[in-house]
Amino acid sequence: MLTLTGRGPPSPAPAECATILAVEDDKQIARMLELTLEGAGYRVIDAPTGHHAVEEVRTRNPDLILLDLGLPDVEGLSLLADLRSLTPSPIIVVSADHLERDKIKALDAGANDYLTKPFSTPELMARIRAGLRSRAHVGGSDATRVAFGDCILDLDGRRLTRKERRVHLSPTEFNLLATLARHADQIVPTDTLLKEAWGAAYRNREGYIRVYIHSLRQKIETDPAHPKYLINETGFGYRLRASTRTAPSRAHSAG
Repeated sequence: MLTLTGRGPPSPAPAECATILAVEDDKQIARMLELTLEGAGYRVIDAPTGHHAVEEVRTRNPDLILLDLGLPDVEGLSLLADLRSLTPSPIIVVSADHLERDKIKALDAGANDYLTKPFSTPELMARIRAGLRSRAHVGGSDATRVAFGDCILDLDGRRLTRKERRVHLSPTEFNLLATLARHADQIVPTDTLLKEAWGAAYRNREGYIRVYIHSLRQKIETDPAHPKYLINETGFGYRLRASTRTAPSRAHSAG
């Protein structure tokens, strides 16, 4: 169950709005949460049960998960551990349990944050923004922008620009490019790309990656037939050859 208090104007969502999985069994509260998040510009997936939540993570790979531990079909911490094994996306637990030991158990089971009921809409939105920023960090650093050629990928803002002009990316294209950017200049195995861009259910479907890599090269490479930035490391995976990584607070140049 989710309790929202002190509802005010929602804060704007990042560009190329993120997808949030809301795991909540109470229909009225789930609807209230959906309206709140969609009003802030996010895409919302509803999951009324733990089994539904697992299936959505496997097939839709949301950018962030709001997880109520009090579900009727599964034990909350067990579900949390299962979800963590399926996705690196931030998981925010929402619970009426306020004891320190309960929070520690949830964090140890894989939660990134813990929100105690009741809580206000502004606090919820702030936690979501913080969770999405944490996912945007590159290689565990504070960098959230990656430059390659005349392109800049802003992981925090979820946007790609080329020669200072916005390049439209589908959610899947963005997730694939963002995964490569978070490991810039490193080979990323195909199974990792499939898991992070599509979900755990799509392992062993390398054809998906080839199709989307081809589409991305058309958008970012000067000569897509001879790519300089999206490199296929045959037999291993793909690598994004980057020129610059910066934190949001620093001046940035495409170089």
